[in-house]
Amino acid sequence: MKLSEYDSIRRELAKDDGLNSYIVVKRMIDIAGALLGIVFLLPLFMLIALLIKLEDPKGSVFFYQTRIGKGEKPFRMFKFRSMVSNAEERLKDLISQNEIEGAMFKMKDDPRITRVGKFIRKTSIDELPQLINVLIGDMSLVGPRPPLRREVAEYSEYDKLRLTVTSGCTGLWQVSGRNALSFKQMVELDLEYIQNRSIAGDLKIIFKTFKLLIGAKDAF
Repeated sequence: MKLSEYDSIRRELAKDDGLNSYIVVKRMIDIAGALLGIVFLLPLFMLIALLIKLEDPKGSVFFYQTRIGKGEKPFRMFKFRSMVSNAEERLKDLISQNEIEGAMFKMKDDPRITRVGKFIRKTSIDELPQLINVLIGDMSLVGPRPPLRREVAEYSEYDKLRLTVTSGCTGLWQVSGRNALSFKQMVELDLEYIQNRSIAGDLKIIFKTFKLLIGAKDAF
């Protein structure tokens, strides 16, 4: 991509166009949605925590991972643990089997995933603790998914444009094909979302996400 094309896209993404009111309302929806979600889902959280502990008593219930958010700022993201305790150490032996092109790692039959992990990943339940991140303000209910530090190290300046807004629990990529799509397609969907973001658009994505939570075929 030519520098002039990159600058043109960056200027387009930086336009205000009434976004100040959008950001305020979006934050109010994030806080209300996260609080309601945590209260409503508390029994499910307790059940999943019990199942994780029964399968692996020595492992932790939650998995904490450093992700890169808005403005390339790192933060600690919460998830239910769906892999064995030494998953990160074993990753180096699996990199060559990556099934997604670009700066991401995904493997459908990842041997590090536990039995409980397979279920909570298939239903995206493992992502629900990120409601805590939403309350804190590190994430939003809707936005580009936050990448890992090692993934950002491989980003081009164009790819980094997806980091110009607050990361989300769900987004246009998730409801448009998720892991069936390439990294390049994910970036294009994220930039499309950023350019056209609105409260109505966010609510539409949240609604579509609810439908996928009962068993997204592209989740792994």
